[in-house]
Amino acid sequence: MTAPAPSPRPRRRARNFGPGPAYLPTDVVERLAADLVDYGGSGLGVAEVAHRGPLFAPVVEALEERLRRLLALPPRYAILWMHGGASPHFGLVPLNLARRHRRADYVVTGHWSERAREEAARLIGEARVVARVSNPPVTIPPVSAWALDPGADYVYYTDNESVDGVEFPEAPRVERPLVADLTANFLSRPVEIARHMLLFAGAQKNLGITGLGVVVVDRDALPEDVPGVPRADVYAAHLAEGSMLNTPNTVAWYVAALMLEWIEKEGGLEALAARNRRKADRLYAVLDGSGGFYRNDVAASCRSRMNVPFTLAEPALLPDFFREAADAGLHQLDGHRSRGGVRASLYNAQPEEAVGELCAFLEEFRRRHG
Repeated sequence: MTAPAPSPRPRRRARNFGPGPAYLPTDVVERLAADLVDYGGSGLGVAEVAHRGPLFAPVVEALEERLRRLLALPPRYAILWMHGGASPHFGLVPLNLARRHRRADYVVTGHWSERAREEAARLIGEARVVARVSNPPVTIPPVSAWALDPGADYVYYTDNESVDGVEFPEAPRVERPLVADLTANFLSRPVEIARHMLLFAGAQKNLGITGLGVVVVDRDALPEDVPGVPRADVYAAHLAEGSMLNTPNTVAWYVAALMLEWIEKEGGLEALAARNRRKADRLYAVLDGSGGFYRNDVAASCRSRMNVPFTLAEPALLPDFFREAADAGLHQLDGHRSRGGVRASLYNAQPEEAVGELCAFLEEFRRRHG
């Protein structure tokens, strides 16, 4: 099969509102493209260099140093870079952490936390729902209303539900070991690491490309061995091998290193948090001011800054909406296959100008079709 010929570079990249694989900064993409051909003047592409060799060593060092700096990571926390994104950790978390009582508490706020709870129930038998969002308007119950089990090995939550557009305003305060899926908002704002025993994220939202997951874990929480579990599924085994228990996805590691460098150049997590808030506030203002033409059913207290799902008052207009949006250069706005409707993802790399163009399109579409 012959690969398609490379296209001439467009004058402006399309506005990509996809939920992941997500938009990457143009300078990161251009640097990656060059380094896939010749990395560091070596004559080898970055996808070809040995993962344990001297050419790749600076990438490994940069991943560790930059992520620790950005997160202000306490020394007791380890970083693991693992294959497969976030979903494998739905099972790896209970396998590694629910060893004492084989019970865990789950706060179900949408699609991904439910998926994680179901996987835990398969593996450890008891994965209790201690709280669910109300619907509608979708609201996260306060911690005081959670039916926590004093004997649970951990409490699990999804910080940002990318399908449902629900986000915790801050990490919950519970007197239990806390586990978080931060995939859809990782590195979009500061996070209180010390409240958590473990957190994990897939890279394809704010940290790079698909196929890579990052775990930040309190070293003292990890058992050295997990009998009956393959070594490749034991967090401590990956820690002992410096995340190279087997050959890593070196290209994904490299893109993550470029993204961490980009985040630092953009001013770090505080600066990105402010920018992300502006983008989300601007879009929600258009939705809320549409007189019901557009509707988002999530309470303002827990609306996501990263993923904004909404519906049209007249669903029959959706084909026209997507066609006209694409004609305007606004792409991948369709909602999750399980929910339908529209969804705009506003990850770190999404320019404020792109959000402005989306808002202008929404207002013009409403004017013509409302």
